[in-house]
Amino acid sequence: MITKPRGTEDVLPEESKLWQYIENTARRVCELYGYKEIRTPVFEHTELFQRGVGDTTDVVQKEMYTFEDKGGRSITLKPEGTATLVRSYIENSLYANPQPTKLSYIIPCFRYEKPQSGRLREFHQFGIECFGASTPTTDAEVISLAYMFLKELKLTGIRLNINSIGCPVCKKDYNQKLRAYFENYRGELCPTCLERLEKNPMRIIDCKSEICSRIAKDAPKMIDNLCEDCSTHFEGVKERLDNMGVEYTVNPDIVRGLDYYTKTVFEFVSDALGAQSTVCGGGRYSGLVEELGGKPADGIGFAAGLERLILVFKKQQEQLNEFDSVPDLFVATMGETAEKFAQKLIFELRQKGIHAQQDLCGRSLKAQMKYADKLSSKFSIVIGDTELEQNSANLKNMTNGGITETDLSADALSEKIIQEVK
Repeated sequence: MITKPRGTEDVLPEESKLWQYIENTARRVCELYGYKEIRTPVFEHTELFQRGVGDTTDVVQKEMYTFEDKGGRSITLKPEGTATLVRSYIENSLYANPQPTKLSYIIPCFRYEKPQSGRLREFHQFGIECFGASTPTTDAEVISLAYMFLKELKLTGIRLNINSIGCPVCKKDYNQKLRAYFENYRGELCPTCLERLEKNPMRIIDCKSEICSRIAKDAPKMIDNLCEDCSTHFEGVKERLDNMGVEYTVNPDIVRGLDYYTKTVFEFVSDALGAQSTVCGGGRYSGLVEELGGKPADGIGFAAGLERLILVFKKQQEQLNEFDSVPDLFVATMGETAEKFAQKLIFELRQKGIHAQQDLCGRSLKAQMKYADKLSSKFSIVIGDTELEQNSANLKNMTNGGITETDLSADALSEKIIQEVK
């Protein structure tokens, strides 16, 4: 038997309604904020992620699915969404439109890492990006969109952490302080962090190694070394979050895992996921558009992992039945003539927005009614020769056993059902 590749999952029918609920909630909230959906390729040229994500990140160094195509070009399955959207923003001249440009996406991503709960090699993200606006109001609005999205999902135990990681001006002095600090622990750092010590010491703070994490705990904090402009910007973000009533905690240890971030960074974490607690994270990036060949333009965004959100949802909801699509009506039949009549009737009912089902497996009448019960159908009706001759049948409420007589037209049936359940 051929099985699915390690680190991938099938989304079975009983779960797909929950996926649709989360995706539809994301789209509805984005519409309220004026974000329009964009769809981009599953793979890109490898250089895009090397330049955009950063060659000192775990994503580029260890986790990308990269291969050569038949033309000898290096291609990578996209590990995240931001670099791809920046490429599209530049290539399609979206900067020529009235700014800001507000984009949303729901995409599959691919990273080669050890599969575990809420962390797969193929995973899915909902995210947004806002280009062309550099104000603290923009940061606060983006964070508030994520806040509203999670709130609309009715998830509990979600907390917002924010931080500022400065700009190239204050990062330069800060990196010197970090190098001086970590130099004292050179003999204890992992090989990856030894390389980071020279290229990008801030990445050491984000290392998952237990030893490196312990060492980084007492390292100098970026928030204590912000330049005046970054400090003013961060205070502006906090003031606007306070103004909207969005609760947050300033966490100076947040640096995020990708090189392009500047100034504001943030994470929404859940109490339900243990160590892998982040369900949504993002931040501002001031130089990424220029780095990838565009004219200078600020950007800010976030991404939320759908698999992690579903894990949180399942831990907080004992029953997922509310997401099941159950039939409004099950039509049981006796005989071939009744079966053909039922098929035409059901087709007409479906065109009227009624979810109707019938037996497709040749079951007996008794077995059909058992099947209707297993489907949790709200109503049932039995059609045989007598019902066809009289053009009348009994509509049964499967919940309370109530009986209502009705003729067999689609109009009459749909009206009866709508009166009862819609």
